[in-house]
Amino acid sequence: MRIRIVDAFTDRPFSGNPAGVVLLDAFPDDEWLQKVAAEVNLSETAFAHPLPPGGEADWALRWLTPVTEVDMCGHATLATAHVLHTTGYATGTVRFTARCGVLSATPADDGSLTLDFPTSTLTPAPVPDGLAEALGADVVTVHDTAAHVGDLLVELPDERSVRSLAPDFGALVPLSHRGVIATAAADDPERGYDFVSRCFFPAVGIDEDPVTGSAHTALAPYWSARLGRDTLTGLQGGARTGLVRTTLRGERTLLTGHAVTVIEGDLLA
Repeated sequence: MRIRIVDAFTDRPFSGNPAGVVLLDAFPDDEWLQKVAAEVNLSETAFAHPLPPGGEADWALRWLTPVTEVDMCGHATLATAHVLHTTGYATGTVRFTARCGVLSATPADDGSLTLDFPTSTLTPAPVPDGLAEALGADVVTVHDTAAHVGDLLVELPDERSVRSLAPDFGALVPLSHRGVIATAAADDPERGYDFVSRCFFPAVGIDEDPVTGSAHTALAPYWSARLGRDTLTGLQGGARTGLVRTTLRGERTLLTGHAVTVIEGDLLA
C-alpha cells in the first residue's frame, strides 16, 4: 500500500502544508486509520477509496489528525486530488463525498487545482474572556464560524500582529470547538496577497496548521465583504507559508492552489 506526503497550497517542496495521502480499496476499521494518522503525525492524513460509477461522488474521503477525525479539511483534499491526477487515477474534475458533503477538485492548465467547498457562515460574537491574553495580541472583532469549521475567526489590528503571534496553546483550547483563525488585512496588497492568517487548533492536536483550506471558507466571505471583491488571495502561515486564492460564490467557496509530492513509499503495517 502506497503512502505519500504532499505539500499543499504551494508550488515548491518544503513549503505550504504537508498532508499524508493513502488510497485504499475500502475504509478499514477506525482504529487502524487513527494509528496511521498518528504515525504520520502531520496535521491531517487523508484516506480515500473509489466509489461505484454513477453516483454523486467518485471517491469517499476522510481526514484524521494525529488524535481525531475532522469534518472538513482543505489542504488534505487538495493533496488527495493532486495524487489522483499525478498517478493517473483521475482526469478532470474529481468529486469526493465526506462528512461535510460533496466536494470537488478541478485541475487547470497551470497545474493548480480548484476545490469547491461549502461557505462557512459567520456570526458576530463577543470577545471571549482570556482570548486576547491567550493570543498575546489586541482583538478587533470575533466571529463564530459554521459547524463544519467550528472556529473563532479573530481579526487583529494589522499584518505584523498576526505574523508575530506566539499563543498560549493550552489557554486557546476551551475557547472554541476546533480552534482560532487569526487574520488581518495585508499591509501591502501589491505583494500578491490581500489578507494574512494563522490557524491554531490545539483542541484537535494541532498547535498551528500552516495553511488551512477549511479556514478560508470563513476568511473568504469575511474579507470579500470587507474589501468588496469576490476573488482574493490569502497568505497563511508562520514558519511555513502558502497561498490560497479564494472565489466566493454564495453558498460555495472556491479554493485554488498548487501541490507537490515530496515523499512516496510503502505502508507496511
